[in-house]
Amino acid sequence: MTAAEGAVISKPTVGITTYQEDASWRGWHRHASLVPTDFLAAVADAGGVPVLLPPYGGDQEAASVMGGIDGLLLVGGADIDPALYGGTAGPHTSGFAPDRDTWESALLRLALAEGRAVLGVCRGMQMINVLRGGTLTQHLPTALGSDDHQPPEPVFRNAAITLSPDQLPGSAVGDRWDIPCFHHQAVDTLGDGVLATGWSADGVIEAVSMPDQRFVVGVQGHPEAAPVGALFAAFVAAAREIRTARETTVANDDARDGVRAA
Repeated sequence: MTAAEGAVISKPTVGITTYQEDASWRGWHRHASLVPTDFLAAVADAGGVPVLLPPYGGDQEAASVMGGIDGLLLVGGADIDPALYGGTAGPHTSGFAPDRDTWESALLRLALAEGRAVLGVCRGMQMINVLRGGTLTQHLPTALGSDDHQPPEPVFRNAAITLSPDQLPGSAVGDRWDIPCFHHQAVDTLGDGVLATGWSADGVIEAVSMPDQRFVVGVQGHPEAAPVGALFAAFVAAAREIRTARETTVANDDARDGVRAA
């Protein structure tokens, strides 16, 4: 048995970005980094270890944390600054979070370069597309004449999505998916290497993947709020493969160093 074969592989670590919001708890009212615990539970239930990644810095700081991350989960939140995709903010585009834009762009750039597993949810899907040079439709009610994708009140609306069965996420969850949705923006032109793999009945792109990567998936809906965890299982499984490969490489390197030292 080699050192690599005898090694115990640790659980994959999934870095999860956070919302930056004014929040209240136990009488306190503070600006906070937060994320719904649905995301944490979904990752943990699939066998991963969730680690929060609040926005701090850019490329240098992202490199400091990405060395220990096997999967990157980009959550929803404020609109992405249209300047990032060569646009100008329309009347319904607001609430920019430049610290998140900078931080998540840096994390995602490294994750793609280093072959990490990536799952983008809502804003996270849009960030994948924008980083690869794609653009966004800034306000679906204006473009479509309806609020089907984002009702006036902050509640999820169930959306029936058609998925490509031979591409992610369809290859993990099937070719039809009823998923909770709440978004007023969506992918317009696709970025380099980004493939549309899911659509709502009105033609809005609801899922994307990057087939040239091990696992890069974006969904406009909120799988953390759905009862089926198949997508998170596939995501964490990909992160586990990455973890196994990395730790096996380290074990083999250590074994070779031991032989040379002897």
